[in-house]
Amino acid sequence: SLLFILLFCTLLYSQEREDDRSALSSLTIGVTIGGTFPVTGTFPSYINERVDQFLTRIFNKAKETALSRTSDPLQLQQIEKQFDKYSFRDITLKRLGGEEIKIDLLKFRRTGDFSLNPYLKHDDVVIFPATDLETNFITISGAVMEPGKFHFVEGDNLSDAVDLAQGINKAYADVTIKIYRNSSEGNKTEVLSVKKDENIPLRRGDRIVVQAEENQKKDYNVIVLGEVYNPGTIPISKNSTTLEEVFERAGGIKETASLKNSRLYTGNTAAFILEKIYGFDLTSKDYYDLVDERFTREAVEIEKMLMYRLSGLTTEDTGYFSLENQLRVLTEGSGVDFSSINENNSASATYIVKDGDIIIVPEKRRTVYIFGSIIHPGHFPYEGGKKVEDYIQQAGGLGEYAEEDEIVLIKGNTRKWIPLEENPVVEEGDYIYIPRDEPRAFSYYVSMASQYLGILGSAATVILLLVQFGK
Repeated sequence: SLLFILLFCTLLYSQEREDDRSALSSLTIGVTIGGTFPVTGTFPSYINERVDQFLTRIFNKAKETALSRTSDPLQLQQIEKQFDKYSFRDITLKRLGGEEIKIDLLKFRRTGDFSLNPYLKHDDVVIFPATDLETNFITISGAVMEPGKFHFVEGDNLSDAVDLAQGINKAYADVTIKIYRNSSEGNKTEVLSVKKDENIPLRRGDRIVVQAEENQKKDYNVIVLGEVYNPGTIPISKNSTTLEEVFERAGGIKETASLKNSRLYTGNTAAFILEKIYGFDLTSKDYYDLVDERFTREAVEIEKMLMYRLSGLTTEDTGYFSLENQLRVLTEGSGVDFSSINENNSASATYIVKDGDIIIVPEKRRTVYIFGSIIHPGHFPYEGGKKVEDYIQQAGGLGEYAEEDEIVLIKGNTRKWIPLEENPVVEEGDYIYIPRDEPRAFSYYVSMASQYLGILGSAATVILLLVQFGK
């Protein structure tokens, strides 16, 4: 009886699978793809599927298959480029009864006009056109939502181009449209001035420019971080908002703020300045996009080349100059003296901020940092009146190989190095650096002695020759 039950279940399961296949077959139709497309042939389509759904499914499957065949980055890039060149305009849909329908899926995706995306029928044939964007194109640029270069289709007019560009940007009240039309030889250009509601026919190769007065009503912002009551993005106006106004909009400066160590970064500010020096996690903040690391690197290199071009620098000078020039590019604008920000009409209070500026207001450190050849390097509480020697004693004294004559005080705000001979005044946030006299192996001194002896020997030989010639 058990064997009978198992046999019965097997037969029942087989029947259900056959029913499923039969039901699926009744829900699908055959559609043929031809012309210039990644894959051609006849494929199953659901009876309630539109052209765009069907072609997107086949296209994505073909692209996925092609990309899975290699892991080489160059080949992957070439495959992506190859798939991007297929046109989704001027597609011909042929019905079994002889009817032909022109399909424009790109325009459908931009406008949502379903008359450009009909349902498929059994034995439909979808034919893709060959494309040549070098000659068979139109372009539209200027005050439109999405400028671009598009495959030209016979019958295109100005409204079609505007639809493909997702319409005229509503931020511009008055626009004028110019169409630049080259002669067949390419050496003459006819310029047509048209109104936006003038729906004139376009020609192959037309370049449309939607002109408008530049709208300066944009999203200008600076970023204030650190010891203010409302840190974050602060809206400003173009080239007219002062640093004093920025701090007012940020809720004011806290008493714990270190104004003399505050900095303003503008222009080519690098992300690592915020992350490495100030410890901000930009990946979790909205203002990460304000900083472009690749652009910063290129800006530094371009600036360096421009500076070198007409300079008279020697090879020995270029290392130090390169360091200073890179700091100049990355910290442009950081010379603002924030200590006078509360004084009316001071240079810092009236400083005009720019869009994208980043202002850092650190907390008062109230410490002095000692590092180098010292027993206990680190932060030590700042106490007014204490000298460098006092902090060194507090840190446990000098290391065995410390160069006592080379100890320097580095100012926290300017990074200026001051030797102890000048009796510098220690302030909070300063650094004390104790250089190390590197111990040398015996072989080092032997090598140096042999070099000196070689020089002396050569000099003695020259002197001896001169004496001999003088006789």
